[in-house]
Amino acid sequence: MHQYACVYCFARKTHSYLDLDTGLGFDSQIVVKINAPELVRRELASPRWHGAHIAMGTNVDCYQRAEGRYGLMPGILTALRDHANPFSILTKGTLILRDLELLRQAAEVTEVGVSVSVGFTDPGLWRTVEPGTPSPERRLDVVRTLSEHGIGCGVLMAPVIPYLGDRPDQLRATVRAIAAAGATSVTPLVLHLRPGAREWFMEWLGHHHPHLVRRYERLYADGAYAPTWYQRRITRYVHELATEYGIGPSHHGTPRGFPGRDERRTPPPASEPTQLTLL
Repeated sequence: MHQYACVYCFARKTHSYLDLDTGLGFDSQIVVKINAPELVRRELASPRWHGAHIAMGTNVDCYQRAEGRYGLMPGILTALRDHANPFSILTKGTLILRDLELLRQAAEVTEVGVSVSVGFTDPGLWRTVEPGTPSPERRLDVVRTLSEHGIGCGVLMAPVIPYLGDRPDQLRATVRAIAAAGATSVTPLVLHLRPGAREWFMEWLGHHHPHLVRRYERLYADGAYAPTWYQRRITRYVHELATEYGIGPSHHGTPRGFPGRDERRTPPPASEPTQLTLL
């Protein structure tokens, strides 16, 4: 059961915790906790649980291909709805539309947020770095469909890939497409390369774009993250484009709510966004 196989995915490192390979093994092996809905319901019913916000999809996408086979999310969403527990979902998958009615029901009783990850719309870049994911166009169709059903959906524009997806015309095309899909917000996030992902990405880069290897070594010389000046430049330009196209940046990590919820509820505290595994 293949995962998204994103070459940049920081979740590759988590495979090593189970003594699994972080390269091809990550792309082809998946561990499924088939009793997840029961465990969620049990935890939510525990007197120790105080209703904290639950963020799903921040490490491994809960709507990747395996979900089509195992169907765990309906049970999880039903438990969250029944306990009126706030939650958010970050996904690259289109399967979330299967659970549209459950999302609507949950939004009637608690704070719910949905964001879709679309870092770029370049088809050539997509096919090489995110080979197992739905196309950017299909992901934007998810945003469009959710919007048409009255569900506010933000876009995490991640990752912005240096020297491959960061040209002004590429960024403009992506933000324009995100706006056209009806996204409520766009939040850019520059590629970061943590251990595990870094080695796999650099190997891929050397094979597909060897002329960029030295530039990447310089750009990421100080660690997993691109320099602050680079991140700020990308963020500023994307926010300018978002304003031009009529959408605004969301607060980092703030889930997008659904219309009709009780506005007196206190939303969960903001936190720094995490690059999807895309992702």
